[in-house]
Amino acid sequence: MSAPENKLKKQLLEGRVQCGLWMGGGNATLAEISARAGFDWCLIDGEHNPNSDAMAFAQLQAMDGGGASPVMRVASAEDWLVKRALDIGVQTLVVPMIHTAADAVRVAAACRYPGWAQGQGSRGMGAYQARASGYGGHADYVATANDEIFLFVQAESRSALENIDAIAATPGVDGVFIGPADLSADMGYPGNPGAPEVQEAIAHICARVQAAGKPLGTVTFDVNDTPGLISQGFQFIGTGGDLALFAAASRGLAAKANAYKEK
Repeated sequence: MSAPENKLKKQLLEGRVQCGLWMGGGNATLAEISARAGFDWCLIDGEHNPNSDAMAFAQLQAMDGGGASPVMRVASAEDWLVKRALDIGVQTLVVPMIHTAADAVRVAAACRYPGWAQGQGSRGMGAYQARASGYGGHADYVATANDEIFLFVQAESRSALENIDAIAATPGVDGVFIGPADLSADMGYPGNPGAPEVQEAIAHICARVQAAGKPLGTVTFDVNDTPGLISQGFQFIGTGGDLALFAAASRGLAAKANAYKEK
């Protein structure tokens, strides 16, 4: 049996827009609810939220059978972080802080087993007892896994802006994810991704990635931004986050309850 089909990869390569939810809560119940809410994908954030391997593993199990494809953002481009995410069954990865073509080459290799047709894979051969291979049930997993991986690298610095053509052209970089918050901070506009210079940089990255024929990704916490992002060419769009949703709903409910007390 081959590696499971990466349905999200198929949709992205067909040019379809895929909208998802950013998950920072680290909770399997929230992951289960989110995966069945109607999103195309749900992303477990291991960079800015305390999602350990065990927590991510539990969330992936809870999402199994839901309609949303699981995605994970690892904390950094370290090979061992990439390897562990893949072995617990993640097939679509977002890797932050990719500044140069050399960074992109290294992380693309870390996602693939040796023998990869596009380049030198360096992923360790440890999937035989891992969830990714169905605990050995997918006998052809190693031979077919490379084809089902989708790698987004994050362009979120001046260096990435300067090197975007080489990053986007790297074999095994399947898409480029623009991180507007870090990009704006690195450009001298912390907390202001709407600054004209930042928006010009984003437009330039978009144009170069589209010229390379690779899907674009980003995240917003205002779903009303989605039409504009689609018009810019983004296909992989985070439309909100579980913690932001819960925080807003909790505050709203408390405000209503407190208002009733005052009547």
